Amino acid sequence: MKAKTIILYVLVIFSGFSCEKFLEEEPRALIAPETFFASENDARQAVNGIYAILKNNSIYGQVGLDHFYDNGADIIEPNRSADFVEPIGNYSMNEALADVSVQKMSVSDTWKDLYRVIFNTNIIIERVTGNEAISQEAQTNIIAETTLIRALCYWHITNLWGDAPYYTEALPLDEVRVLGRTDEATIISGVMADLEFAQANLPSSYSGDDSGRASKWVAAIIAAKIYMKQKDWRPALDKCLEIINQSGHSLSPTYEEVFDPSNEYNAEIIWSLDFAKDIRGQFEEGTVRADGSLPSVFGNGNWRPSMFSPRLRDEPKNSSERAALASALSANGEAFNGTGLQVASKDFAEKFPLNDLRRPLNVMDNYLGFELNFPYMPKIWNLNTSDSPRFNHKDNRLIFRLADVYLMAAECENELNGPANAYQYIHAVRERAYATQAEWELVGLSQQEFREAIYDERKWELAGEAHRRYDLIRWGILMDVVQNLEYRFWQPNLNIKPYHVLLPIPLQELQINPALLESDPTNNGYR
Repeated sequence: MKAKTIILYVLVIFSGFSCEKFLEEEPRALIAPETFFASENDARQAVNGIYAILKNNSIYGQVGLDHFYDNGADIIEPNRSADFVEPIGNYSMNEALADVSVQKMSVSDTWKDLYRVIFNTNIIIERVTGNEAISQEAQTNIIAETTLIRALCYWHITNLWGDAPYYTEALPLDEVRVLGRTDEATIISGVMADLEFAQANLPSSYSGDDSGRASKWVAAIIAAKIYMKQKDWRPALDKCLEIINQSGHSLSPTYEEVFDPSNEYNAEIIWSLDFAKDIRGQFEEGTVRADGSLPSVFGNGNWRPSMFSPRLRDEPKNSSERAALASALSANGEAFNGTGLQVASKDFAEKFPLNDLRRPLNVMDNYLGFELNFPYMPKIWNLNTSDSPRFNHKDNRLIFRLADVYLMAAECENELNGPANAYQYIHAVRERAYATQAEWELVGLSQQEFREAIYDERKWELAGEAHRRYDLIRWGILMDVVQNLEYRFWQPNLNIKPYHVLLPIPLQELQINPALLESDPTNNGYR
């Protein structure tokens, strides 16, 4: 689904009003049911519209979900104090700070946009179901895809907030705005039903202009992750093996090839959201001028690589060599024109094995012969000035890939039966990470030793890909890990509390809807 296929009128109808106005308007007055979805194409464009919201900075576009899934763990940290990442990374979050937004990046923005997607998916499902203008086959496909995206959003919501408002009908806003919190187990039960339907009715893969859509295997991997969080290891392993054996996805020969920007739909990638340079309309409202144009500083493409790319003003370590570095970069058609706000953490850089072939893609402390001030993560940066300038990158946003599934399978098998049959799955990932078998092969481990090997292997393999805090929380070791960290600017080891496994519902939401406090007056422990 190339970004250029997104029709702007769909975005205007579904998401072109402010967050505050969203709570005041009656969508049924904005969308005429007898005329909208007058064809299959109308419905398809509406689905494209919800993908566009997923690309917002608050979700997958920059560091929306990254705030929770990576910051405050042991892999990445900023190279300087930064207000919009500090509250989560330093565990100083509160209800009021949850509302503070910088370029649509806040806890509140993420909450609103996840629920905006859900609101829209419910409308799409209602308008497509039984629609005589749409064939039965197309109805099933559209509903399955929309149901998967709804399940994805509710999964993120339960990961971030636990109990939360839950509804699966096209409700009017006066009903939505007074919903209380549904317990997480009930939400997850509904999510699993949605995922089962999506996996049964979506295709295994997409190609051409549909590349970037979520396939049936996205549903399978989310289901596997949910089973694992519940410690329901048998169905989790079954889901992993379905993906490994039936999906058609395969591991890339080398780690570097996984992140090759010229081959973004390689066989290892289960799902990545497609972005394109200079394409308007792949973001929801928030940065558009009155005349419809975008400020040049924001660009039109993916922002996230700029967060991982260095700033020239920070580099190199010997500041007297800055002009020489700039010249060397220019000769390569590159520039250090990012923000440097996501770099390898001190702990991560110091512990990453020196003989691991993945290290140069995850810890870069020397570039073009210049020693750098900070260790960067080049597998996510893009320094190319012609086709990937600052805040206008063409790079896709990687969501899920097969190496993750192999490591999930290894963990499940170990928990079920010990290491004997689990080695094959972890070895499949480690083999390309080391030069010799003596380095990559694991032997003679106890179940606990294998469990700890998985802790590390997932850290090295999936660094910066928004999995780490989720893993540490489901393993029950977030507190232990963070309390042993040394950060450059912050003191998360001193600040972290047990309730930090969840976020607070933002203060603005509580003021609009006091029912959100009825089942938990502490707001996840933040009161």
